[in-house]
Amino acid sequence: MRFGEHIRQLREQNNLLLRHLASELDIDTAMMSKIERSERKAKREHIPQLAKLLKASVSELQTLYIADQIIELLDDEDNPQAILDAAEKKINQMKKDS
Repeated sequence: MRFGEHIRQLREQNNLLLRHLASELDIDTAMMSKIERSERKAKREHIPQLAKLLKASVSELQTLYIADQIIELLDDEDNPQAILDAAEKKINQMKKDS
């Protein structure tokens, strides 16, 4: 599930209006709507505030947020799985080294 879809789902579960969420983030309703439709990206600094408003974990929202960025970055690549595998190996090596 994409970040925006998840935000919409949580907003609806919490019976919050789009304009309420937008107001709390100090953005306009149209922008919030575009974020929910994955047409625009939320700002990373909005994540803790969204988590509080939507009764979600910051970690969960950050994971989806970053996953969307990775997907966008790899979208035009011919070998996205190989790139992810190489990144995973580097991450594992970094963990061992620290």
